[in-house]
Formats: sequence, structure tokens, C-alpha cells
Amino acid sequence: MNDWAPAIIASALFALLCPGVILQMPGRQRPIDFINMKTSFLSIVVHTVIYGLLLMLFVVILQAHLYI
Repeated sequence: MNDWAPAIIASALFALLCPGVILQMPGRQRPIDFINMKTSFLSIVVHTVIYGLLLMLFVVILQAHLYI
């Protein structure tokens, strides 16, 4: 399972953090819009940064557990 963990985590994060699927930050009318399926460039940038940071965090955590 260790070989599949990064791919599963990346896929789950991508599915959950796609702008507009569950929530959109920043939204068009409010700071956070829920399930509106519309995106803006700023929203894509914010979600990309959050996705990248969470992915790096999970990779660091997985590597730490593998080497202990």
C-alpha cells in the first residue's frame, strides 16, 4: 500500500479541492461559495496553492513514517 498512497492522496485532494465542486474560495458574491460549479482565475490560483501545500505536507508525513 505504500506505493499507492501518494497517488490515492493526490487523487482525493484533487477531487475535493477542484474549484467550484464543493466550495470556491474566493467566491463571486461571497468569500466562500458552495457547490456553484463556476470558477474564476483567482479561485483557480488559490485552490492550486492550497492543493500544492497539502500535497507537500502529506508527502513529508508519509516519508517520515516510512523512515522511522
